[in-house]
Amino acid sequence: MAQLSPGKTNASHHAVLAGFLGWTLDAFDFFVVVFLFDTLARQFGVTKREIVWTTTATLAMRPLGALLFGLLADRYGRRIPLMANVIYFSIIELACGFAPNFTVFLVLRALFGIGMGGEWGSALRWRWNQLRPGCAEF
Repeated sequence: MAQLSPGKTNASHHAVLAGFLGWTLDAFDFFVVVFLFDTLARQFGVTKREIVWTTTATLAMRPLGALLFGLLADRYGRRIPLMANVIYFSIIELACGFAPNFTVFLVLRALFGIGMGGEWGSALRWRWNQLRPGCAEF
C-alpha cells in the first residue's frame, strides 16, 4: 500500500468520515420511511403497496445519481460534486417532510434516490483518489 504524508492521511480520513456520515444519514432517512409505511399510507390516503413503491423508486434512481454525479466529479473534481450532492439530497429530504400529496412525495423520493446514488459514488471515488493520487481508474 502506498505511504501517505500526514496531510494526505488527514484528508483521507476526512474523505472516509464524510462518506460514512453521508451514507449513514442516507440509510437513516431511507429506513425511517420503511418504518413509517403504515403511517404514510394513512397520511396520504393511499394503500401500503403504493407507499412501498416509493422505496422502489428511490432505489431505482440510485444508478442515475451515481452516473450523473460521477460525470460531474470527473469534470469538476471529487470534492465540489460531493458537497453539491449533500446539499441536494438534504434539500430533497427536507422537502419530503412537507410533501402535500402522494404524487409529490413519490417524485421527491425518486429525486432522493438520485442523491443517494451520487453521494456514495462520489465519496468512494474521492477516497480512492486519496489512496492513489493521480489514479483515475480502478
